Amino acid sequence: MEVSYKQYVISDDKTKINVQTVIDFLAESYWANRRPPEQIKKSIQNSLCYGVYDQDKMIGFARIITDGATAYYLCDVFVLEAYRRQGIFEKIN
Repeated sequence: MEVSYKQYVISDDKTKINVQTVIDFLAESYWANRRPPEQIKKSIQNSLCYGVYDQDKMIGFARIITDGATAYYLCDVFVLEAYRRQGIFEKIN
């Protein structure tokens, strides 16, 4: 799935995710700053993930944990500081 919004693309294609960007952001977050990189990589592999891209640069990320039927948990959501306040994740249908 890909959705365009302004000049950005929101995609669920995990091959596009810049894992190092996710690791770096989470290392500075209050909720995941003690999570080891290997655990972050495994969490990406085992979750539904969405990346937000400005051309080839990943500027946002969100991860969903789900049973695929009735429940989900949205976590590790971020947009890089320079790209905030534009309603980027509001555009996912």
